[in-house]
Amino acid sequence: MNAPQTNPAGFVRAYRAEIDAAIARVLDSGRYILGPEVAAFEQEFAAFLNVPHAIGVASGTEALWLALQSLDLSAGDEVITVSWTATATVAAIVATGATPVFVDVCNDDLTMDPAQLSAALSTRTRAIVPVHLYGQSARMTDIALIATEAGVPVIEDAAQAHGARCAGRPVGTWGRAGAFSFYPTKNLGGLGDGGAIVTTDAGLAEQVRLRREYGWRQRFVSERHGWNSRLDEIQAAILRVHLRHLLAENAARDAIAETYDRTLAGARLTVPPRFAGRSTVHHQYVIRCNRRDQLQNRLASQGVPTAIHYPVPVHLQPAYQRFGRGAGSLPVTEQSAQEVLSLLIHPHMTIAEAEVVGELVSATLSG
Repeated sequence: MNAPQTNPAGFVRAYRAEIDAAIARVLDSGRYILGPEVAAFEQEFAAFLNVPHAIGVASGTEALWLALQSLDLSAGDEVITVSWTATATVAAIVATGATPVFVDVCNDDLTMDPAQLSAALSTRTRAIVPVHLYGQSARMTDIALIATEAGVPVIEDAAQAHGARCAGRPVGTWGRAGAFSFYPTKNLGGLGDGGAIVTTDAGLAEQVRLRREYGWRQRFVSERHGWNSRLDEIQAAILRVHLRHLLAENAARDAIAETYDRTLAGARLTVPPRFAGRSTVHHQYVIRCNRRDQLQNRLASQGVPTAIHYPVPVHLQPAYQRFGRGAGSLPVTEQSAQEVLSLLIHPHMTIAEAEVVGELVSATLSG
């Protein structure tokens, strides 16, 4: 097939005229930093999620970091999260000076296990960061209840889940704030780095706006220590185009996922689960298989790309082993790292392509 496992270039080809017009609009405006395109995108993305505030920043990692910074974390504070995530989740926590406390994930959807969360709470817990992994909503009704009873704020890592919902409510809007990434391969991707923080908390939104640009309310006057984390005007204009097509693209991803569900039925593997009341937007279609490496090699020989999200859990990576979780401490997470394989999925592939991939996977595992 010689097709990419994800395909951000497909977005460009599908909407090239709209993208070109958006870029030209920015070039002609003479405003390239925090201008009208960023303001408009913030309003449109906030409306999409039904929240009053969205703040565009330079990346998804900095979105999470700035949201956590708004809690004024310091050394000795603990933030509970999962190890089964992109490294960026933990990097953002460590950058605040706080200590990540890793909990295991549920065996079905590989998102934060609420029972593990309850057991990890301590007098030093200052935040909880659930991750909506692969486009699947975490168990936010349970997590939010536990957090509320403990009096601990939730900052959601929704970098992979633009449009996913739990109990009818968009992910990213359950906690004190939600952090989104607009990396090109995301469901809502730009053509470079970008991110956003969303919140219903006006005070937090104000603090994030100050922190993203040197603590300025008045130009050149820092009210507080801040940073440079601004969403570019060109990226905002491109994201406005992509946002208009996001629901249709998520529906296309779901059709691909349904095709995989059908063609993989009966194969010796585990497909992504579906839940009543919790939706997924299929950022990745991740199967689990005890013959993962053999399967990946077979698919590669047929020109079918795959990926492993993720080969090494964060708590076992050299940079983060100092946080006290050794091998064997998170059994579901560690077993998953040996089994997961992300199949080809993007909104611009065809159902026929998905059928070919699904049938090849099934044939390989039946042999």
